[in-house]
Amino acid sequence: MSAASLRVAGLAHRYGARNALEHIDLHALGGVVSVLGPNGAGKSTLLRCIATVQRATRGTMHIDGLDVGREPDRTEARRRIGYLPQQPAFAPRATVFDVVDYLAICKEHRDRRRRHREVVRVLEAVDLVDRRHERVGTLSGGMIRRLGLAQALLGEPRLLVLDEPSAGLDPEQRLSQRDLLSRLGTVATVVVSTHVTEEAAAVSSRVVVIAEGRTRFDGTPRGLVATAEGRVWESEQAGPRALRSWRLPDGRFRCVGAPPTGALLVAPTMEDAYLLCVGAQPVGGAR
Repeated sequence: MSAASLRVAGLAHRYGARNALEHIDLHALGGVVSVLGPNGAGKSTLLRCIATVQRATRGTMHIDGLDVGREPDRTEARRRIGYLPQQPAFAPRATVFDVVDYLAICKEHRDRRRRHREVVRVLEAVDLVDRRHERVGTLSGGMIRRLGLAQALLGEPRLLVLDEPSAGLDPEQRLSQRDLLSRLGTVATVVVSTHVTEEAAAVSSRVVVIAEGRTRFDGTPRGLVATAEGRVWESEQAGPRALRSWRLPDGRFRCVGAPPTGALLVAPTMEDAYLLCVGAQPVGGAR
């Protein structure tokens, strides 16, 4: 298996009079690309367009050179995609195994014996194989999320599109998922949406920040952190010139924005850079 190439150019989408996306460009080939942004930024809309479950209002998208705006290219491109939607839903009375088996049939896995081996493989990948005979309605929210990831992994897709895959997972499960995504990024192109900077920093080779439907940054995690150099400080009180500030456990305040003269500058984190990115005009590296 080799990673699929993804080329998105000038992608835009409207819901009635509201612009959900405005001229998004995204080129990727292999690795994990994290799409960061606040709630309502357009992350899920972007991922639905990439997964071909939603047609963009404007723009083009190619997967391995296939123009998904046209048939039969779109059908062929879908054979290379695994998709986890933001809110996966499954028949509550069906067993875990039967749900994934049915979706494997939908993904053209015809041979019963091979298909069942594939179902077991993806359930093992998300640590649900021991739950395969349980009904979906008895699962926790985190398990439902992992079940959604399992079905996305069917057939070893070359392009994985995962909308908030870590939602509802406990810390141990998050660590397991980080390891899985890192390994998948070596053989596939993985596009993940999240609003948790820690998750993006842990697994991403590249970060795309969007806010209000527009790209604010596109580059490496280290490059994003670098945009906050000289713009983060700590003080005894909330800075009046700070774009954002919050109280630390020792009672001091961490501030991001335009530091006052003589401010005690500190090393920025990805969270600092992200807050500056979405709370101000586009910073260096945005396009």
